[in-house]
Amino acid sequence: MEQLRAKFKTYGTLSEEAMEDLLKLLRPHSYAKGDYFLQEGQMPKNIAFVVKGLLSQYYASPDGDMVVKKFFPENHFAGSLPAMLTRSPSIFAIKALEPTETLEYNFYDFKSLTEKHRDLAAFYIRYMELHWIIEKEPLEISFRYDNAKTRYVNFLKEYPNLEPRLKQHEIASYLGITPTQLSRIRAEM
Repeated sequence: MEQLRAKFKTYGTLSEEAMEDLLKLLRPHSYAKGDYFLQEGQMPKNIAFVVKGLLSQYYASPDGDMVVKKFFPENHFAGSLPAMLTRSPSIFAIKALEPTETLEYNFYDFKSLTEKHRDLAAFYIRYMELHWIIEKEPLEISFRYDNAKTRYVNFLKEYPNLEPRLKQHEIASYLGITPTQLSRIRAEM
């Protein structure tokens, strides 16, 4: 719980009342390697805060390849927010890449709390601004215009210390390249 409290503090100060109401929503959950937090096509309703472990968000391309969109290591929130906001099935799956411990809460119950607590609403706005606007735009530009080596360097900056925990094909999938191309890039560096 302290880990989650510390994460919330990075976005602003929450009142004790808001934190208490939020803590009432939390449910611990454990995932074995390979377990799904969310399957493609499922109607999502929960957000997971990763206490320990690693989750991966991905989708299957039309040709059947796995395309990794995001990794969620410790101290990250995981979920299919666009699907929850539109109340539609998720186009992504979120899977445990290693044994993972989470604290989960119902997104819709959380949204109700933002109406009760202005400080929780401010947290939500700040989180959305930072992760869905400020961080997302440079990534979109990078994936459109940067070469594979630059994307790999950016991956190493975005996810420091994560590389040893991932398989080569997982990193390559995130970068939009083949494992062979990733091997060449690593050899050049």
